[in-house]
Amino acid sequence: MQMPRNDFKRALQAGETQIGLFLGLANGYAAEVVATAGFDWLLIDGEHGPNDLRSIIQQLQALAPYPVRPVVRTVDHDVARIKQLLDGGAQTLMVPMVETAAEAESLVRAMRYPPHGIRGVGTALARAARWNGVEGYFAQADGEMCLIVQIESTAGLAGLDDILKVDGVDAVFIGPSDLAASMGHLGNPGHPDVKAAVEDAITRIAASGKAAGVFSADPAIAAAYQAIGARFLLVGVDALLLRNAAATLAARFRQDSAGKSGAAY
Repeated sequence: MQMPRNDFKRALQAGETQIGLFLGLANGYAAEVVATAGFDWLLIDGEHGPNDLRSIIQQLQALAPYPVRPVVRTVDHDVARIKQLLDGGAQTLMVPMVETAAEAESLVRAMRYPPHGIRGVGTALARAARWNGVEGYFAQADGEMCLIVQIESTAGLAGLDDILKVDGVDAVFIGPSDLAASMGHLGNPGHPDVKAAVEDAITRIAASGKAAGVFSADPAIAAAYQAIGARFLLVGVDALLLRNAAATLAARFRQDSAGKSGAAY
């Protein structure tokens, strides 16, 4: 059996623009629906979404037949949980709230086997190795891992240049909402100071040769971020899309019903 390829990592290395969506509904069937929509990548959110290991694996399984590329966001920096996600078949992790090079180095080690890391060995139980069915898994596994560190605080911005020097960090994603809160602009990620900080970070990341990512649901802002070097973007949230579409549909039919009732009198 062949080693699964990490096409998301290869796309970042090639400088290809990747447009993605948050998956927060924690449901394999919903994930498969979105897999047919045309996004390049989907972020299974284990930080804010109500996901656990089983629901994440179910979504990885649901996405597997489709060309869309899965990424998993971790709850935190916990090495044991990272091991379980990797054994479950995740190859690309986005890790929130990274603020120092030391933290980034620890995460790199968590994603690699000894002697280059500390990832525990348990392939007989691991979907990633197809339960020992992947020939030469240990020789190939580290090379298919992709680490995205998330910068979303003023401390993270201060440590960015050192983080960018860490070998094994493949990409850096800027989280505008938490960054805005850290800068004293809670709930206002569009504040000029926050936008300027995001733009500066993207420019620095792109100049380092690593891939820069960011979240923006505004097409104009997303295009501006792409123009200065952002290569992978999140542009929406599945739960919010569902809620907004449902609210719009309900409102339209209520208005139509009210109009017809008035006309009958």
